[in-house]
Amino acid sequence: MNLMPENEVMPAAPHPMAPLPFRVQRVRRETRDTFTLELQSANGAGRPSFLAGQFNMVYVFGAGEVPMSITGDPADQDTIIHTTRSVGMVSQAICKLKSGDMVGLRGPFGTPWPVEEAAGKDVVVVAGGIGLAPLRPVVYQLLADRAKFGKVVLIYGTRTPADILYQKELAKWRSRLDFRVAVTVDRAPAAWRGSVGVVTTLIPKVSFDPQRTVAMVCGPEVMMRFVARELEARGVEKNRIYISMERNMKCAVGFCGHCQLGPQFICKDGAVFRYDRIRPLLGIREL
Repeated sequence: MNLMPENEVMPAAPHPMAPLPFRVQRVRRETRDTFTLELQSANGAGRPSFLAGQFNMVYVFGAGEVPMSITGDPADQDTIIHTTRSVGMVSQAICKLKSGDMVGLRGPFGTPWPVEEAAGKDVVVVAGGIGLAPLRPVVYQLLADRAKFGKVVLIYGTRTPADILYQKELAKWRSRLDFRVAVTVDRAPAAWRGSVGVVTTLIPKVSFDPQRTVAMVCGPEVMMRFVARELEARGVEKNRIYISMERNMKCAVGFCGHCQLGPQFICKDGAVFRYDRIRPLLGIREL
């Protein structure tokens, strides 16, 4: 049965390849080479809703387009936030943007972290370097509904203290009695009073029940493999470990094939994968 009024035309959904205009509200430096970009819709449509773990394609006029994880609070209906490292031509152009500049946005795309499925369980979040950025929306959700979860742990590792992201937020999170935050660095000056060592060294030191734990991991691929191995050694089953992959994504909708990993397309089958499903592909050389 057609419930639309006779003369009313249903609005067309945005084409997945057509970017929408967004205005830069703020560009904030996080570390020497990492920046956070805050955007608002330029046509008054508001920001698209997203789930923790999804990503957008961000287009900079004259430079090109790159995939960027959404790193803000899913409950914030006004602002869309991305954190990126200045490593290529497009990301370098993004880091040079000023308040009032325009960008194009496509998305959100991809699969989310299993936050809702983790209700009633312990949750271990493990991040390496800029891998904390795609996991920050998970932390927002966990803390907003803290009573729904068992123990909640964030384990975070970076190269040096100067590379730590979101330092003010980390300090705020560490002050909570219902949220364990453990941070380590690979190397540090003498003034550093925290842990020194790779991120896997912290896993045996934090308390959680491996039989009822869901783990969410993001960082370099080699780091994620070792973290998953350490979590398994603690007793966490492979089917309760999730990782986020970002490999050469170009179109975000499975057309171009740049991000294909065996039978999987990272952009539409991921970027969040259950570890037991993606693990066989990670060990294949040249894949």
